[in-house]
Amino acid sequence: MSQDMVLDLLQEAFRIALELSLPIMLATLLVGVAISIVQSITSIQEQTMVFVPKMLAVFIALLVCFSWMLNTILNFTTLLFNRIPDIVK
Repeated sequence: MSQDMVLDLLQEAFRIALELSLPIMLATLLVGVAISIVQSITSIQEQTMVFVPKMLAVFIALLVCFSWMLNTILNFTTLLFNRIPDIVK
């Protein structure tokens, strides 16, 4: 296995990890900013007011994106299994 192949596999793995985490991170970011704006306007600093909506946003993002996420990870796994003969050389 060459050094270029290892770097390509690692680069692809990091790219896919970023792609898979992006919808959930964006959902929590948007909800967190919206809640922070509401908290600063109303001067209510309750921590549970932030936690529950973020958890709901994560749950909804997972429901919406789960099939795409599963398909992406299965394609990457298939790619890895198909590259096993090249890796063993």
